[in-house]
Amino acid sequence: MNEAPTTPMKVKFYSGEDIPLELHKVRIVQKLYLRPIDERRKAMEAAGFNTFQLSTPDVFLDMLTDSGTNAMSDNQVSSMLRADDAYAGSQSFARMETAVREVFGTQYVIPVHQGRAAENVISKAFIKPGDVIPMNYHFTTTKAHMEMNGGRIFELYTDEALIIKSSHPFKGNLDVTKLKGLIKEYGAARIPFIRLEASTNLIGGQPFSIANMREVRKVADQHGIIVLLDASLIGENAWFIKQREAKFKNSSIKDILLTMCGLVDIIYFSSRKVSSTRGGAICTSRKDLFLKVRDLVVLYEGFVTYGGMSVREIEALAIGMYETTDETVISQSPSFIAYLVNELDKRGIPVITPPGALGCHVDARGFLPHVSQTEYPAGALAAALFIISGVRGMERGTISSVRDDKGNDILADVELLRLAFPRRVFTLSQTKFVLDRLIWLYKNRGLVGGLKFVDEPTVLRFFMGRLAPTSNWPERLVRQFKKDFGDSL
Repeated sequence: MNEAPTTPMKVKFYSGEDIPLELHKVRIVQKLYLRPIDERRKAMEAAGFNTFQLSTPDVFLDMLTDSGTNAMSDNQVSSMLRADDAYAGSQSFARMETAVREVFGTQYVIPVHQGRAAENVISKAFIKPGDVIPMNYHFTTTKAHMEMNGGRIFELYTDEALIIKSSHPFKGNLDVTKLKGLIKEYGAARIPFIRLEASTNLIGGQPFSIANMREVRKVADQHGIIVLLDASLIGENAWFIKQREAKFKNSSIKDILLTMCGLVDIIYFSSRKVSSTRGGAICTSRKDLFLKVRDLVVLYEGFVTYGGMSVREIEALAIGMYETTDETVISQSPSFIAYLVNELDKRGIPVITPPGALGCHVDARGFLPHVSQTEYPAGALAAALFIISGVRGMERGTISSVRDDKGNDILADVELLRLAFPRRVFTLSQTKFVLDRLIWLYKNRGLVGGLKFVDEPTVLRFFMGRLAPTSNWPERLVRQFKKDFGDSL
C-alpha cells in the first residue's frame, strides 16, 4: 500500500479550542432526515421505547452502534470489484489471510460470518459444563454463548473499572490478583481459557495495557491456560496504549498490534467493527487450536475459505486490516468521543471518563437519579434523547442484563447510554448538535421517568423487547421542548 504517511498531524487551533480535525474528505453522502418532535415521539411509541426497533427514516443521527456502520474507504470499496467467488481456493481469501498474518502475526486464519459466530464456535470447541471463564468484562452475546455451553462467567475487573469519573488510563485491565484466586479456588483444569476484551464494551469502551496483558500471560503460562482475545476494537485499544502507556509512546500501531497479539493464543474479531463489512475471523498460530475449531466452522459457517462471508466482504476486510494500522483511521473515532465526553464533563453532565473507544457513555444513574434501576434509567434516557433530538443511542444497563431464577432483574453494574461514533461518519457540527440536546435534556432531566417491559424475550431481551413508560413523562418532555424551541426541530 503506497500511501501518504499515516501518523496524524498535531494540529493546534489559533483560537485555543481543542476540537478534532477530520483527516479525510467526504465524497459520497447519504441523506438524513430530522423529523419534527411529534413524529419522533410517535416513532418511539411504535418502537416500544426500544431504540433497536426504530426505523432508519425516523432517525437523524444513528449512534446505536459502530458495528457495520463505519465508513468504508475508497480502497475498500474498489477492492470489492476484484473478488474471486470460487467456493474453494479463492484468491480473495488468500489476500485476507495474508493481511491478517501481517497485522496480527498469526499463522492460521478461519473466516466466520460475524463475531458472535466466532463466539459460538469457540464456546462449543473449548467449554464443557462446569467450566469457569475469567475475563476483564463480559459482552452480551459472549456471555450468552458461553453460558449456553455450560460455562460460568467471572468478571475480574479492577477496582477502578466501575468508577464513573476517573483519570485511570486502563480501566479495562484484568485484576491479576483475582485471577490467581480464581485459579486457586476452581483449579486450572476447569478454566478453558482467560478472555480479554479489547476496549471493554459494556463499561465504557475502556482499554487494557500491554503491561497487564503480560501479567495475565505469565499467570496463564504458570497454569497451562490459554489466553483468548476479543480483538473487535483492538485498533482503538492499540491507540490508547500508544497515548497512555509510556513504554509504547514512540511505537507504531503496527508494532503495538503485533505485541498484543503475540501475548495470546487465540484471537477472534468481528469485521463489522474492524472494516464495516459483515464477517469476522478466528486466528491462531497454534495448529492444535486451529484444528479444534476448524471442523466446527465447516459445520456451522461454511468452507474454511469463506466461513459465511461473501468474497466481496473478504476483500474489504483485507484492506480494513491494513487500515487498522493507520493512525489517521483509528484515531478519528476516539478523538470525536473525547471531544463530546470532555464537553459534557465540563458542564457537570455525568459521563464515563477517561474517554474510551466505541462511543461516549453517559452515566444514566447520575443523569436520572430519580429513576430506579428496576425502571431502566439507561433505556429511559435513550428514549428521551431520541424524542428531543432524533439521535439514536443504545441502552447498556439493566435492560441489557438478564433475570435470575426467581424472575428478578440482575441489576447492571453501570447504567449507560452509549452514543457510538463509527469511524469517519459524523461531522463536528453533528457532534455539537448532540452536545446541545444533551445539555438541554440534563437541564430538564426531572421530566424523564422510567420504563417497564410489556413484551420481554427470554434471550438477549434488549434486541427485541418492547417497553412502555411508567407515567406520561414523554408528553411532559414534548411540551417543555416546544416551549423552549418553538417550531425548531
